[in-house]
Amino acid sequence: MTKLRFDLLLLLLFSIHFAPALSDLIISKLDRRIDLTSQVVRMTLTLKVENTGPDPVSEVFFTFPEHQANNLALLVAISTQGKGKTRGSVTNLPIQAKQPNDSPPSLVWYAASLPKELGKGETLNMEVLAVFTHALRPFPEKITQAEPQLFLFQDSAHFTSPYGVKFQSLTVKLPSENVESYTKTENSKFSGSEIKYGPYENLPALSYLPVVVHFPSNKPFAIAKELVREIEISHWGNVQVTEHYNLIHGGAQSTGEFSRLDFQARPHVRGASAFRNLMAMLPPRAHSIYYRDAIGNISTSNIHSDSSKTLLEIEPRYPMFGGWKTSFTIGYGLPLQDYLFQSEGTRFLNITFGSPMIDMIIENLTLKVVLPEGSRDISVSVPFAVKQSQETKFSHLDIAGRPTVVVEKVNVVPEHNQYFQVHYKFSNISLLTEPLMLIFGFFALFVACIIYMHADFTISKSSPSYLAKLQWDEVQGTIQQLQDIINRCLLIHDKLEASLRELSRTGDVQACKAVRKSADSLLKDLSKELKPLLTLLQSSPQAAHILPKVEDLVVKERDLQEKIMLKHTIVVDSYEKKSVGRDTENRVASIQQKISALKQEVDDLLEFVEDI
Repeated sequence: MTKLRFDLLLLLLFSIHFAPALSDLIISKLDRRIDLTSQVVRMTLTLKVENTGPDPVSEVFFTFPEHQANNLALLVAISTQGKGKTRGSVTNLPIQAKQPNDSPPSLVWYAASLPKELGKGETLNMEVLAVFTHALRPFPEKITQAEPQLFLFQDSAHFTSPYGVKFQSLTVKLPSENVESYTKTENSKFSGSEIKYGPYENLPALSYLPVVVHFPSNKPFAIAKELVREIEISHWGNVQVTEHYNLIHGGAQSTGEFSRLDFQARPHVRGASAFRNLMAMLPPRAHSIYYRDAIGNISTSNIHSDSSKTLLEIEPRYPMFGGWKTSFTIGYGLPLQDYLFQSEGTRFLNITFGSPMIDMIIENLTLKVVLPEGSRDISVSVPFAVKQSQETKFSHLDIAGRPTVVVEKVNVVPEHNQYFQVHYKFSNISLLTEPLMLIFGFFALFVACIIYMHADFTISKSSPSYLAKLQWDEVQGTIQQLQDIINRCLLIHDKLEASLRELSRTGDVQACKAVRKSADSLLKDLSKELKPLLTLLQSSPQAAHILPKVEDLVVKERDLQEKIMLKHTIVVDSYEKKSVGRDTENRVASIQQKISALKQEVDDLLEFVEDI
């Protein structure tokens, strides 16, 4: 309020100093309407301008206090002829900021250029739309889960026009019929959900009468701190739109603990300030719609479509209270033929600029239009001021990359969701690049497979390395055969041991001798098979590093064989002569110890050979 009083003082001083310079124009009638039904504040001016001076006028000035101009997102003006049913042609008037040299910084000036000069005594009907963001201040700034959300709006009952106004009125539209308080003046009236100020007559230039409205509102105050919107064009029939949102609830900050139980039991009382869903109005033929966040797909969404629109209702993972944040992504596809057109060899994309979210403020919008690889002579046409640049995006099967138009704008409101155009040239031959790459890629793969299957990649049979490989293969085969023979010998040893155990159980000496006779014959045959294998290893230079271990294995196996035969002979003789005594048992025990040690040594050597 202190700043407003200071601005008022500056305005009064400036009006005294600057009023004669703009005395040629007067406003015969000015009707102003301010819409506070959402977080986006819309001010609509309907005015009639009259030139009372001798010189023609080509510009009409509009002024806003600095605190309002800082939040001004959009300012458009049109000139009209007639009213109501007799209303004639409408002309859009270009507007630009045009600050006089001796104007105080607390007042921001905008000039609307007229289609033709306004002569002496002539009048002009105009309509002006000013859209503001962050014009509503939560008061109190912090509330609990159960408290209602209240906002303050500050303005002037008199529009701060640089011209004198003969007749003026103001209407403030509220979200509901409830109001905490508002500034009351002589000509103020509260009816339904509207507060009316005026009419006021014969107001001087830059007249200012501050008013404050304090009212409840539980509308979604969804503010996108950042939105990255990517539109990717595929000449194969699709326009893919992907939107990444970083969202915050811009209302009164929530304090205290959040109770999920209270919220679910009475959401309209214990969570009235929170919003639970958002609505996005997508084009009518949108398809392949998805809604996800960093965790994954979010299933709490609904789609309602008809011939004119596709309405997407999304619900965050948790209710959004004041100050709470969330991030998510929505994406959808569009038919190419509805948005891409061609004229005189140039293609152009015609699509909307802003977000499809209803009544959302976007503080920073980055719009990327990804064109097909090979696009050239790129230009962008946007109906308002933006920052433009270009970059390159690489995707699958790209060589030089896809040219990408980057458009940036701050303070974006739903009124910015207008059509813009991206013009570029593209050769139809470039469409064949990726299919040809796939064809030649698969062709090269099949050719490589055919060559691999039919080519001989073996080393020359006369080379030393090939001969060495053959010799080593032969050594490995020989060692394998030798290992098999040793294992067969060990099996025979086990049978002899088993025959002795059977002898101690049954006393059948003849059966034991039969097993011994069979074992002698088999071991003799295996010994004959073993000799040529040892000879081959001894003659091969490739076996030099392993030959000592192999020879040691053969010697140990023979020692083991001799000890087992000796044990077998002693036990059978003692049973046959029926002279089993302590002396025989001691001799057998001594031999058994040697047998156990030899078995362990043979097993270790066999393990070493197996590793080779």
